[in-house]
Amino acid sequence: MATKAVEIEAGGRTVRISSPDRVIYEATDRTPEVTKLMVAEYFASVEDGLMRALRDRPTALERWPDGWREGMRLATGPNDAEADGFYQKRVPKGAPDYLETVTITFPSGRTADEICPTEIAVPVWCAQMGTLTFHPWPVRRDDVDRPDELRIDLDPQPGTDFHDAVRVALATKDLLAELGLRGFAKTSGNRGVHVYVRIEPRWSFEEVRHAAIGLGRELERRDDGVTTSWWKEERGARIFVDYNQNNRDRTIAGAYSLRPRPGAPVSTPIGWEELAELDDPRALNLFTVPDRLRERGDAWAEIDDTAYSLEPLLHLWETLPGGELSFPPDYPKMPGEPPRVQPSKKVAEHWDEQGNRIDK
Repeated sequence: MATKAVEIEAGGRTVRISSPDRVIYEATDRTPEVTKLMVAEYFASVEDGLMRALRDRPTALERWPDGWREGMRLATGPNDAEADGFYQKRVPKGAPDYLETVTITFPSGRTADEICPTEIAVPVWCAQMGTLTFHPWPVRRDDVDRPDELRIDLDPQPGTDFHDAVRVALATKDLLAELGLRGFAKTSGNRGVHVYVRIEPRWSFEEVRHAAIGLGRELERRDDGVTTSWWKEERGARIFVDYNQNNRDRTIAGAYSLRPRPGAPVSTPIGWEELAELDDPRALNLFTVPDRLRERGDAWAEIDDTAYSLEPLLHLWETLPGGELSFPPDYPKMPGEPPRVQPSKKVAEHWDEQGNRIDK
């Protein structure tokens, strides 16, 4: 028999949670099972940090309505009806009247009204809709075309692990400091590390992406275990600096989001000294992070104190060799972009100097 709905308090509002006993994560050898009600309560319990990450930002939802299990799959597009999870980029039906929205523009030029969280009741309601991960844009609602944060996604490739990502993250911190910028770290909730920098909202998405490439190239110059190669066949056993995460409509799992992995891991803001000593990011999960936040406070409490200039990183982009790099495949052809073909399959005479295919 189905369990009756329950109501929980979130920021002075009451949010109804149906099927509260539905199992969202199965038990592991480290953690007990997680129910839908526990997910909603978790979001309410990390209000300070979660809202610092989401407030006034267009936010896509990663929804797993039936919970997550090993082997389940996230949809690759709107027509992938067989997938278990999917991204919700438009406001779901039945949204409460207190949920606010903002209009964003996709690379295609199409627009959408996307959720714009302004209070903790919103992410708690999103838990009712099966949301595990929030994907906020790097912009605020008052200017959705000028990012206010740079995101450095350090992605371990086969043959590397979390400890390699930590090493590169610490090198990233040092490089940023040399340039007069302060970086803030968080675990990805899997094997990677994310480094964020608050920036002045003066530059376009393309310029922020170029700043990420500049930083990545300087890291490559200093550490042969780092790569900015877009094509997987060229990356090798290195940490990939995913510069394309700074594109329009490209997002990273937000701080304090759950991830669809065993044990309900959390993408957790963390101080640099603690990151250097962290052995297993799985220890940061739905069961441990709320107490950690209450006891230690948010490691990103000061992230909004200073907004930095991108000019030092754009100088690296302009002075280090390499030119433009590949965009994601669903993007329109961009100026100066190299050919969108795997290097091992490229036939030189089929492409001109601007990266356009020559039809013969």
